[in-house]
Amino acid sequence: MAAKPRLSRSGEKDSHVSDTVSFGYEQVAPEEKTRRVGEVFRSVAKRYDIMNDLMSAGMHRVWKDDFVRLVNPRPGEDILDMAGGTGDIAFRLAGGGANVTVADINPAMLEVGMERAAERGLTSLIWREENAETLSFPDRCFDAYTIAFGIRNVTDIPAALKEAHRVLRFGGRFFCLEFSTTTWPGFAEVYDVYSEKLVPKIGELVAKDADSYRYLIESIRRFPKMPYFARMIGEAGFTQVKYRPILGGAVAIHSGWKV
Repeated sequence: MAAKPRLSRSGEKDSHVSDTVSFGYEQVAPEEKTRRVGEVFRSVAKRYDIMNDLMSAGMHRVWKDDFVRLVNPRPGEDILDMAGGTGDIAFRLAGGGANVTVADINPAMLEVGMERAAERGLTSLIWREENAETLSFPDRCFDAYTIAFGIRNVTDIPAALKEAHRVLRFGGRFFCLEFSTTTWPGFAEVYDVYSEKLVPKIGELVAKDADSYRYLIESIRRFPKMPYFARMIGEAGFTQVKYRPILGGAVAIHSGWKV
């Protein structure tokens, strides 16, 4: 087995964004959301990828493959995979020859990712504990920024999008894979019942934590719909902003350019 990668840490966030933000269906202080989200992912870290398989019937792997094909990682380019935790996206990006930095606010998720990288003999990845809202990286140091199923858990999403824009070089690409709201007639109702009723039960059986998975479903419900989130990306400074629905919008890939 390869030596376990080292984790680097950045400074903590020292300011807050507004009086309250959403934690699932509940409104809480921004610092309280950051704390609670940290607890959620510490709780589910060890079984996070197993739960993803069970919740999506393995479809999350197809979505991630599709996502990375759109990113089109090139040999030698520098990519920041934010909220990259367990390494699922980073491993795919590294396969294209890119220099990948995996960043996540949660050390428990990074710990799982570093263990998985060591098992695979992947030594080229850089692992960093980072807050997406206050990245420690200098301006214009990455060619692409990816975030998969992580942006909805950020306390101040506009701040994170502006930070993504800041750390990208001119000509850099932004890509976000995230759950959204399906518009397919009939499917939306079935999906709602499945996610609201069954996913927490699966979480209890597999991860012994129904509450964390209940929050994850609620966070999907509270996340902005595709056109509104696309506007947020544009307001952060990106151009040529696009989104591509999957399953009628149950999942979507958003992208933009820094020019």
